[in-house]
Amino acid sequence: MSASNDDELAMLRHQRKLELQKQLEAQASKQVEAEFAEQKKQIENSAIDSAMRKLLTPDARSRLATISMATPERSNQIKNTIVQLYENKTFTPPMSDEQLKKLLLSQSKSRHSASIRRI
Repeated sequence: MSASNDDELAMLRHQRKLELQKQLEAQASKQVEAEFAEQKKQIENSAIDSAMRKLLTPDARSRLATISMATPERSNQIKNTIVQLYENKTFTPPMSDEQLKKLLLSQSKSRHSASIRRI
């Protein structure tokens, strides 16, 4: 009986070894995918940043950098809007700080337009 127990133990060890190998392969593939996604994101960000150097004046870039420090999501949204406006030939580069302010006002959910009704 000890031979069959040894065989069962060897088989269980082999199965466990295969399971661990599969888990390691899955983790490795997820890590590689995450690294590729991060690389792609960095390339896109650098392309957008280089486009901003061409499409905005230094003052407008400074304003956008300030916005980026406060709310990075909003900054990315504004950058994408500027790129879309340029692709649609809606403005002639470089966009000045005043033009950027107007764009920001048009996109903002202004507190000035909020109305309060009393019941």
